[in-house]
Amino acid sequence: QVQLVESGGGLVQVGGSLRLSCAASGTIFSFAATGWHRQAPGKQRELVARLSIGGSTTYADSVKGRFTISRDNAKNTVYLQMNSLKPDDTAVYYCAGFRIGRWDTWGQGTQVTVSS
Repeated sequence: QVQLVESGGGLVQVGGSLRLSCAASGTIFSFAATGWHRQAPGKQRELVARLSIGGSTTYADSVKGRFTISRDNAKNTVYLQMNSLKPDDTAVYYCAGFRIGRWDTWGQGTQVTVSS
């Protein structure tokens, strides 16, 4: 089965940028879509960005205009470019794959902390 591994998280100041990476051990095209989710302590997990197998993208209103999801097909890797970061962006970010009607494959998560 495909495995996903996230990297690129860290500590950044308000207004800064980070790029997260999600490397797949198998082809990412085994999924109908890939996406990035985040979860802050005490808060609901939130889908922030989605990329379909055909290349269409969807973003949560909270990140629209600031975050960009993309992929490198040759490297079998999905990215999340995060700009103009805010304290409310602080969370653990997870890469996931969607198939058969659900997000069924998840990475281990990477911490993003935005300091005021």
